[in-house]
Amino acid sequence: MKIASFNINGIKARAGALTRWLDHAAPDLVVMQEIKSTDETFPRALLEDRGYNLETHGQKGFNGVAIASKLPLEDVCRGLPGDPDDKQARWIEATVTGPNHALRICGLYLPNGNPVELQADGSPKPGGKYAYKLDWMARMQARVQELLTLEQPLVVLGDFNIIPQPEDAARPEAWVDDALFRLPSRRAFRQMLHLGLTDAFRARCADTGCYTFWDYQAGAWQRNDGIRIDHILLNAYGADLLQDCRIDSDERAGEKPSDHVPIWADLAL
Repeated sequence: MKIASFNINGIKARAGALTRWLDHAAPDLVVMQEIKSTDETFPRALLEDRGYNLETHGQKGFNGVAIASKLPLEDVCRGLPGDPDDKQARWIEATVTGPNHALRICGLYLPNGNPVELQADGSPKPGGKYAYKLDWMARMQARVQELLTLEQPLVVLGDFNIIPQPEDAARPEAWVDDALFRLPSRRAFRQMLHLGLTDAFRARCADTGCYTFWDYQAGAWQRNDGIRIDHILLNAYGADLLQDCRIDSDERAGEKPSDHVPIWADLAL
């Protein structure tokens, strides 16, 4: 089963880029981020006409996540638990069942966190975007810990807005003070991995120069000045099913592309 993540940067603006990729890549399931659409205005026919079941968690103008699957989507949950006042549409869950295994899917769009606002002691400023990012990651970790108790295959995938290691950026020195690469951000990501999750891409590929995002400005794509911030994490049951994981970087060269490209994993479900 081919499972993918794609930050499409606006479902309506990138409809062509999304459908071109769907038609030739043929994923069985894809989670999308930054759909930038409400549930009511999402152009469902783009997915449903291609045989996908669709569940969305939308928000007008920004954020928004969705899951499209050739298999039925069951037990769908919207929103990350832990803060009833958080109205940002960044988390969606569902279960799909293959011939041999049921898989819990968590699709996410993690907060960017910039600008980094700090107090005099260096801690994140309460109410700031960086504090929100770290708080959101703590809630995500708590939710994943709950899901790990189910003892079934689990995949947590999406735009994490985290550069895990220096080799995941063409110019890591340019990101030192950025919320995507600051040590507290990377430490929180490692804490997720230490729960027993596997970075699917790094489990299959140790190469440098492999990125999922290139800025639209300053010829970043042409110079391969990118970063790897879209990730697929698997629990032990899911990692046992991993057959391959790749980044479809050529999609960035297409007409009216997203600034992200799809990342996908093949699981023996």
